[in-house]
Amino acid sequence: MRIVIQRVSRARVDVVDEQGQPDPDFKPQSIGTGLLLLVAVQDGDGADQVDYAVRKLTRMRIFADKEGRMNRSILDCGGSILSISQFTLYADLRRGNRPSFMAAGEPQHAQNVWQDLNRALAATGVPVAEGRFGAHMRVDLVNDGPVTILLDTDRLMKKNSRSSGYLTMGRRGADTSS
Repeated sequence: MRIVIQRVSRARVDVVDEQGQPDPDFKPQSIGTGLLLLVAVQDGDGADQVDYAVRKLTRMRIFADKEGRMNRSILDCGGSILSISQFTLYADLRRGNRPSFMAAGEPQHAQNVWQDLNRALAATGVPVAEGRFGAHMRVDLVNDGPVTILLDTDRLMKKNSRSSGYLTMGRRGADTSS
């Protein structure tokens, strides 16, 4: 799973048709202070990746404390999340000029995992708004900082064969328990 995380002071999404007109069946979603998530899923992603991502997203200290240091999590600051599915994060440009999206998950699987992620985030008490899976969306945001972080569970999560724990890559590539 790949997630682009943007700390925002506000974000909004709506769905449009082929002519760029708002879809009357979709109520635009918006948040104030919080995180905008652009989420891409691969076929191998599932509950382990969702659990890992939820832990990181809710505990990541990127909101300012009273001294102005990034020392508070979204749980600490009472922020919200706007989650947008975006398979294009798995674009491969190694050949030619047209991106290949072969690494992106099959649509039904990707939608299920994305929805599982959103439900798991909401279960932590963080308000979660969503775009519409597979739709043409317009996303409007004010990136606060700017702070933009890439969470890639393939790069960060390595199954420890001796236990049920996970290892993450720390500084200079050393494995450290998460």
